[in-house]
Amino acid sequence: MGILRRIDRRSEPRTHANFSVTVWGVDTRGQRFLQEAQVRDISFNGALLSGIEADLRCGDVIGVLYLGRKARYRIVWVRYDDGGDKIQAAIHRMQADPCPWDELLKAEFAADPALRQAELPPDSR
Repeated sequence: MGILRRIDRRSEPRTHANFSVTVWGVDTRGQRFLQEAQVRDISFNGALLSGIEADLRCGDVIGVLYLGRKARYRIVWVRYDDGGDKIQAAIHRMQADPCPWDELLKAEFAADPALRQAELPPDSR
């Protein structure tokens, strides 16, 4: 029996997080939604959201608001949480929009020597 390894296709490091954001968009039934969601990890170009109540699918675009800063994100994947009633979603930022939590990440990079060695994306410098 071989050892199974998770392949991480991310092109940038992720930082564990635990804060709330406001998300909005249109669900799979064409209904608009606006709700609070929890952020579990972040990068300059993506994040993992949990606690989403709207039914979403890969490719959908949602808006995210954090501390007064907005950005559009495309849904990369969705799955139900452990309770089976809320959705987790991996999201990727639309390149035209600024990262709403870039100041938080820049502070994290400055404080962690291991992260400082990783290259920051060009639009976050």
